[in-house]
Amino acid sequence: PNPFLPRPSSRAVRLHPAVASWFARTFPDGPTEGQARAIPLVAEGKDLLLSSPTGTGKTLAGFLAILSALLDDADAGTLGEGIQCVYVSPLKALVHDVARNLERPLAAIDPEGRLRVGIRTGETSASERARHVRAPPHLMVTTPESLALMLAAPRLRAPLARVRWVLVDEAHALAGTKRGAHLALALERLEERCAARPTRVGMSATV
Repeated sequence: PNPFLPRPSSRAVRLHPAVASWFARTFPDGPTEGQARAIPLVAEGKDLLLSSPTGTGKTLAGFLAILSALLDDADAGTLGEGIQCVYVSPLKALVHDVARNLERPLAAIDPEGRLRVGIRTGETSASERARHVRAPPHLMVTTPESLALMLAAPRLRAPLARVRWVLVDEAHALAGTKRGAHLALALERLEERCAARPTRVGMSATV
């Protein structure tokens, strides 16, 4: 057992049926240890740092309960507009990979396209940035620097006020660095403008 992982939650996790069905089909052997420990805590709104080896599904562990909650809201007609989840990675290439890896399961679990994924990096076009204002994605995948720029954009103040979860990947690459200090400040600024304090999930294989 990895000592950095919190102990499993005592509460059973109810995932949205479409999410649970997709996971069972895609991973017939069931969740990894990291996923089994982390998913209940994310579902309960607990902050956590998930330290688990490469290839054990850390990113999916962070997203699974969030996708489930958003689909529950969509079914209930309470999803609304605004950015609900922000995923931050210090690696621009990982940002694009994660966005693609999100869109694949979403095509299966949300064929109606009710949940939208957006990418915001220094390479994002002006037209795409404008679309983020007109129709904010529910899940925004970005870098520390782009998150800081988003917080400085007056037109994104309202969409960012609805953030409920923040996922920080590759935490070891940020801890103890100037980029990490800037991200910590950005997360405090984000929390200050949110209607409720977002749940924070850190992920790393080597932290």
